Amino acid sequence: MVATDSYRLSVKETALETALTGSLEANVPARALQELARIAQQAPEDSLAVSVGQNQVVFELGTTILSSRLIDGQFPNYRQLLPESFEHEVKVKREELLDVVRRVAQVAQRNAALRLSFSSGELVVSAETPDLGDAREALPVPFEGEPIEIGFNPEFVRDGLESVDAEQLVFKLISPLRPGLIEPADADDFSYLVMPIRLNV
Repeated sequence: MVATDSYRLSVKETALETALTGSLEANVPARALQELARIAQQAPEDSLAVSVGQNQVVFELGTTILSSRLIDGQFPNYRQLLPESFEHEVKVKREELLDVVRRVAQVAQRNAALRLSFSSGELVVSAETPDLGDAREALPVPFEGEPIEIGFNPEFVRDGLESVDAEQLVFKLISPLRPGLIEPADADDFSYLVMPIRLNV
């Protein structure tokens, strides 16, 4: 499953219990999938059946049937958007970083960027809004090499961290003006690419 809003892109791979003959692809509206997720939480033991027609998709979960029109058009080739190599790969404890981001992001209002400053052995998360003040918190990380500072939309970073189902994650970076990638440290089934915000010095 792949989703994007032009500022971030999320990819999740899930192994099927039974092999699929041929291929199946559909552009499903986000609202339909949100409703499907709500239904699935109420019946987590039920298996899901998916049927795709010419312009609609049908989900069957237990005794519940949900149908939705499909979105016209071709989904972008997301594989071309994922960088093949990175300058920095930093392993971080997910819960620890998520707590820091939540605290610091409280002062990042009016499109203020969340700054991630990586230097030797340390990550400093900071944000500043003129009317509210600033927040800054550091945590130890196994970072080596030239320091790098990159800015992101705080909400986008928080969403990415909350989506990783692992104790540790890997932050992959190229430069302050190139997208950053968040992935589980011990699996390759989820990727979250997020565009940076140009920082004012």
